[in-house]
Parts: sequence; C-alpha cells; structure tokens
Amino acid sequence: MKRRDLLKGGVATAAAAGASTLAAPAIAQERIEIAMVATWPRDFPGLGTGAQRFAQRLTDISDGRFQVEYFAAGERVGAFDSFDEVASGNAQMYHAADYYWKGKHPGWAYFTAVPFGLTYTEMNAWIRFAGGQELWDELAAESGLKNMMCGSTGVQMGGWFRKEMNSADDFKGLKMRIPGLGGDVLAKLGASPVSLPGGQIYENLISGAIDATEWVGPWNDAAMKFYEAAKYYYFPGMHEPGAMLAAGVNKDFWEGLSKSDQIMIEAASSMENDVMMAEYNAKNGSALAKLIAEQGVELREFNDDIYDSFGEAADEVFAETVEHSDLARRIHESFIKARADIGGWQKVADASYLRQRNRVIGL
Repeated sequence: MKRRDLLKGGVATAAAAGASTLAAPAIAQERIEIAMVATWPRDFPGLGTGAQRFAQRLTDISDGRFQVEYFAAGERVGAFDSFDEVASGNAQMYHAADYYWKGKHPGWAYFTAVPFGLTYTEMNAWIRFAGGQELWDELAAESGLKNMMCGSTGVQMGGWFRKEMNSADDFKGLKMRIPGLGGDVLAKLGASPVSLPGGQIYENLISGAIDATEWVGPWNDAAMKFYEAAKYYYFPGMHEPGAMLAAGVNKDFWEGLSKSDQIMIEAASSMENDVMMAEYNAKNGSALAKLIAEQGVELREFNDDIYDSFGEAADEVFAETVEHSDLARRIHESFIKARADIGGWQKVADASYLRQRNRVIGL
C-alpha cells in the first residue's frame, strides 16, 4: 500500500474514533429531563388526558430529547402544591388552571377565567395580540415562572345544585365548590365558596360537606357522577366563560434552553390549546343528552334576576381586586379593553351569525 493511502486511512480512522468518542457525551448532554406535575387526576377526561397528551407530545416533537416524567395530582405533590414545586425548581413544569393561585396574586385569575370574562376565541386574541401574554409574563416572572396557553374547556356550566335556584337569595348560606374570582362573587351573595381539587369534589358532594359544585361541563361532569348527589344542572356559568389551562415552566430552566427548544415547547403547548377545546366541543353535546335521558338530570338556565345579581357582585369583586397592586390594575384594565374591543367584534360576527343560523335551522 502506498504511503499516501496509509495516511488517508489513518486520518479517516482517527476521525471516526474522534467522532465516536465525542458522540456519546454530546447526545447525553442533549437529553433534557422534565418533571411535569399537574392539578388533575390521572386519566381524567379532557383535563388530565390533555395534560398527559401534552407531556407525550413534548417527547415526540423533540424525537425523545425531552424526556418528560408526568405526575398527576397526588403522585408527587398535591394538586395545589404544583405551583410551588415548579417555582422552586423541584420540578420543571406544571399543567394547571392558573386561577388556583389567586391567593398569591389576584392577577392569576385573569389567566384562567374571571366572571363575565372572555370566551376561548376572545382569550386567544387577548393573550396573543392584545397585551395579555406580556402581562402574564410580568406576573409569572415575579414567582420565577414562564407561562403559556395549554388548553381550554370553553364556556362552562353554572353548576350542580340540590335545589332549584330561583333568586339570588337562594345562594345565601350555600356551601359551593367554586374557585377563582367566581367564588368571590358568590361570597358577595352570601354563599360559602370552597376550593377543592377535582379528585375531592364527588366525596364532598355525596357526604353533604358541600351543597353544590361547579366543575367543567357535561363530558367531565358525567364522568364525575355528580348527578348521584344533585339533579339540577344550571347554565351558563358566569364564572368561567372560557377557562384557559396553562403550562407553567420554571423560569431558570426556560432561560437555559435554546431558542429552538423553547419554540418546540411553545408549539406543543399551542397545539394542546387547540386540540383540547376541539375535544370538549365534540363531546359535551352528546354527554349532556345522556345526562338528561339516562340520569334524569334537570337542565335549568339561570334567570335574568340571578344573572343581574352576579353582575353587581362581580363589579364589587373587580373594584377590590384592582386595589391589590399596580399590576393587578393593569391586568384588569387590559382585560376590560379586550372584552370591549374583541367582544364587540364577536357580537357583530359570531354571536349574530349563530343567533340567525340557529333561528333558521330551528336549533
């Protein structure tokens, strides 16, 4: 063999050896471990399965570089401990409804749902193009978090009641599971709002520890079997007109990621935001029909007098909320502007079309 060929072979061998030596550590460094905690029971329809789907999508979208270990409520920490687990850095991510954290700052409520608030489409518009994300980032940064949209349930039902609700007076003394600012509204009417994670609602309703509960909508509520304790099912829910779910990420972890990794997480989260809403819209109608036909549930609509009382109480709650801090006031003012601007267009576009379509087709 010529000397030149020997040199070529030696260089190629050395290069191959060098590549093999470097490849293993490089691949190992690229593997990103993510512990994700959630506020939902494992395999719970919609909320739980959506969070699990998001966790799996993170792994899939990264070809396995993101190794996500998912923990449902109670498997690593309690449902309401998820915030602190991620803010502290003990876990890298949570999936939750951010209004659970309103005790830390009332501004968190606006990034799930507030009374007389935004629908799914209005919320998306506010977050993405009307200043919502920037305010959310400011609020989250105070606790060492970065948050993004990761699901929605749409307009929720008003709740399950053991008795008919004919006036605002019927809420006096009522013990009802209802979190967020919606609970504060009912407190103004004399009710006793209780905040419970989803996995604890049924036992408290059955035992009589609470008199009523809201949860989500027919698909989820049927799975929870609330009809076994309360037959009156009221709509619409003033408290959660478009409840948005969130992926909360530890800020130090987030800032340590490459831009492409951040975009992958945002893309997976944004996809779940769309997919979850589609699933709820597809399944709620048939679930409601079954609740009425098979379980004897009585569907009732809150009358105008009750809704007017909700509105008056909500005004009081908002007036108190904005006094909390400058940030709370700026979040509220941004929300009010979005509701007027985006909601005004929705009234001309979607609402008027649906009213006329449903009239013509007899729906």
